[in-house]
Amino acid sequence: MKNVTKGILVVLLILIVGVVILVKQGQKNQTSPEASVVMADNAYEENNTNLPRLLDLGAGKCVPCKMMAPILEELKEEYKNQFEVVFIDVWENPAEAQKYGIKLIPTQIFFDHKGNERFRHEGFFSREDILAKWKALGVDLMPVEKTSMTFSRWEPARPDNRPKEEICYLCDGDMDSKTRTVMKTKDGDVAFCSPHCYIITFASLTDENKSHRDNSVKDWSSDRFIPVTSAEYLYGMDEKGRPTIKAFSARDAASKELAFSSGNLLSWQQLLDKETSTLCGFCDRPVYPEDASIVRVEGMQTWGCCPMCALGVAARTGKDIEVIAKDALSGETIRVNTFQGYVSELAPATAVAWAGAKKDASGNIVSTGCFKQAFFTNESNLRRWVETHPLATGRLISVEQALAAKMKLTPEQISKACKIGECSPK
Repeated sequence: MKNVTKGILVVLLILIVGVVILVKQGQKNQTSPEASVVMADNAYEENNTNLPRLLDLGAGKCVPCKMMAPILEELKEEYKNQFEVVFIDVWENPAEAQKYGIKLIPTQIFFDHKGNERFRHEGFFSREDILAKWKALGVDLMPVEKTSMTFSRWEPARPDNRPKEEICYLCDGDMDSKTRTVMKTKDGDVAFCSPHCYIITFASLTDENKSHRDNSVKDWSSDRFIPVTSAEYLYGMDEKGRPTIKAFSARDAASKELAFSSGNLLSWQQLLDKETSTLCGFCDRPVYPEDASIVRVEGMQTWGCCPMCALGVAARTGKDIEVIAKDALSGETIRVNTFQGYVSELAPATAVAWAGAKKDASGNIVSTGCFKQAFFTNESNLRRWVETHPLATGRLISVEQALAAKMKLTPEQISKACKIGECSPK
């Protein structure tokens, strides 16, 4: 009898547990966060307005959550009266994590104006991605005070009336007749303002048969062209700390010049080794540290030939980086830290980027090269810089946008970065 009673109790217990599991499973299915669109009975209960709402569930001390904080504050201010932004710390309010079925933090949930969940994302979500998602959900947004992130100039402020032969092929700078360097191509001669710009371009060529053999440089003392490979070079430094290069047909002539200036005498191979000793960590082009942005990766240091290439090191290595760049107008320091391919810290927070670009004959936007990219501590400095560079074309973008553009590149695109085989000098 006792065994029968025990058996009945076991059966009843199993039935009770089964019912509880079924109930809980039903509740779980009813509030499943996997659904792409949640109906009104699962609406965000605290939405008492007619505005869409972005709910971010995270914690004050998790790294990606801290990265989200300034983004949420900016969105809350710039898009007030268009959508609400709410943050809930689930470490301090664990019941909220259970309420919304949170698996990891941060999690962003997008609700429509009726309170229905339309989309959710787990992990860090950039400003650009958030705004793009609102657009994909059919929500048209306009900042309260429309920012000048749309500022651009696609035509020079004045025509460039310089003769083509007086413009450096690489940097577009004015030609110095005493340091003019010429590269022979199948389409004709291409001129550079200095051996430095010539060496950068040569390093970028993809032709396996490329050679310095037929290329020449101006003799500083006689104003005649001499082969780059047989010249003697006086390698000095200007007041800004940038190298100066003077070519001579003979070592005696170089030694005479050295008596009136400073520097060291170098052979062509020594000059080439010196010029290519520091390479951009993204595109591998030769770079002067004086001109470059510092890039730190896991305790090691490399360089970015421009701020955009500096950010590209994050895409090339797949690692978190720190970029130390200079305001192109004031020289002030700008620091950018990345985390998992996103900007985690930006100092000053007002820093912006100038994406040097132009529109081609088809209306497509194409880069104008590394020499035309810049960072600024604020928009005012950028605008002043553009005013003082009437030939500059491009647009203002955020540093986040600049990084995002690099992170979208494929390994193949990165391997071809700044290689100009497709647009060989002509």
